[in-house]
Amino acid sequence: MSEFEQLYREVILDHYKTPRNHGLLDPNDAVAEGQNPLCGDEVTVSVRFGAADVIDEVGFEGRGCAISQAATSMLTDLVKGRAAEDVAAMSKDELLDEIGIPLTPVRLKCALLGLGVLKVALHKAKGTPLPEEWGTSTVDIRLS
Repeated sequence: MSEFEQLYREVILDHYKTPRNHGLLDPNDAVAEGQNPLCGDEVTVSVRFGAADVIDEVGFEGRGCAISQAATSMLTDLVKGRAAEDVAAMSKDELLDEIGIPLTPVRLKCALLGLGVLKVALHKAKGTPLPEEWGTSTVDIRLS
């Protein structure tokens, strides 16, 4: 393992052990939850919007593997201050670049769970489009 990959692994562990933006927002403007039934990961994301539909605050709760929880923590840092439409159009590659290490297909589903749930929350609250690639995606999100 390279020093670069080791550094990213340490960042992931830090987000897992000390998640950023942990806890749901009450009140909130948008909320959604999802599960990955294959591995049992669960994530709920809540959002508060500011002017021009900018995400002022975002919080999450969940349980599951280190990748699912750390990736959602990293995601919340990544989307604060961004417009809902921009986040709805955000590619999975942007989050995967932030994670910074190669992931197996099973871990990829874990890493992308929070992003999918956030996009569903934005869709429910603002009517933003859901990703076209979901038609062929292997990400399984079950909404409550």
